[in-house]
Amino acid sequence: MIFRYKLNFLNILLKNNKKIVENYFFMTVLQVLNSLFYLIIYPFLIRTLGPEGYGLYVFATSISMYFVTFVSFGFDIPAVKAISLNQNDNSSKSYTLSCVFTAKMYLELLALIVYVILISCIPTLRNNWIIYLICFINTLTGIFLPTWYFQGIQKMRIVTFIQLGFKLLSLPFLFIFIKKSSDIWLFALIANCTNFCGAIVAFYIILWVQKIRIKWISLIELKPWMKDALPFFWTVAAGTIKGQSIAIITGIYFNMSDVAVYDLAYKIISIPSTLVTSINGALFPKLILKLDSIKIKRVIRYESIIGLIAIACITIFGKWIVQFLGGNKMLFAYPMASVLSITIYSWLIVGAYINFVFVPQKLFYYITKNQLVALVSFFIYFVIGVMFFNNVILLVIALSLSSLTEVFYCKYVIKKKSLL
Repeated sequence: MIFRYKLNFLNILLKNNKKIVENYFFMTVLQVLNSLFYLIIYPFLIRTLGPEGYGLYVFATSISMYFVTFVSFGFDIPAVKAISLNQNDNSSKSYTLSCVFTAKMYLELLALIVYVILISCIPTLRNNWIIYLICFINTLTGIFLPTWYFQGIQKMRIVTFIQLGFKLLSLPFLFIFIKKSSDIWLFALIANCTNFCGAIVAFYIILWVQKIRIKWISLIELKPWMKDALPFFWTVAAGTIKGQSIAIITGIYFNMSDVAVYDLAYKIISIPSTLVTSINGALFPKLILKLDSIKIKRVIRYESIIGLIAIACITIFGKWIVQFLGGNKMLFAYPMASVLSITIYSWLIVGAYINFVFVPQKLFYYITKNQLVALVSFFIYFVIGVMFFNNVILLVIALSLSSLTEVFYCKYVIKKKSLL
């Protein structure tokens, strides 16, 4: 009788929150597919391209991510809020998309100029300029694939199906053309072009299926958007610098094989982290309409439990996963993954504070300051560690400690300002 009551209650809960469940499901599937896809082909890639070759690709991708962040400029969060509040107003959605698209195109041009100059002036980059230029395609993908738009209208299934289709189409090309370590540039081309083609299809759907019209916006009209997005830009930029610095520092001061080891560790935590951290993004469009401190506290409490379970699972099963994917040569990825799993808990809790406390109250300053605290603490922890040890694992320890520092900072601010 009690079981039937709970089952009926669960059914009612799911029906009343159908859009949230659907949005969460497809947001999660999209990111899990991206992570799972490369995990599935990882044994083939690491054995064909070798740790050095694959590490070079990860290194180049990390550098391009700095420029992806610059081009995105923090527009996504203000834009998804604008779309969420005007889901049935095509005129408002068209204006939002036009502003974000125009601003990003301006930034894309500037980023390209700087990127080419860097490649030309730095010998290490110039020696592999083809791979670095190919990875720059990531910036265009971010422009033509406005995931935030589909998140705002709660139709993430569209993006998910597109990305899945193109991922599957790329498989034959990978297995046919990738034969040796020198084919790393070809792998980079296939991987980046696959994502870009998916972005073009999504952009087509927005224009001709969704009937959204995009026009060029003047710089004067873009100023309010730039102003609103700036705090988010600093926030995302700090996070990107902290996150991508590990691969870059490892590539510069250690070697590309260590970059590949770190990448495997990060891939292992990426799927569980995606499963749990997508919760906040899926809940955002609905909770933003009617905020309730009791509900927010309940969400944070449940997310804390979920984060701890994720850490335990990676610690228990991580070693077997590493051996299966990379073999004994990549076994050092296991302790790295175990340490990195702490960030899953942090991403969940900090994400909840940002989405449900800081953003609704327009306390963007605290979001930026939180990321700056995390960035500064990351380098402080790393420098202190280097004084005693000279090992690449210091980087992931510093990253995990800095992520916990974010949690403590958010809790401190919220308690001090009585925000929740």
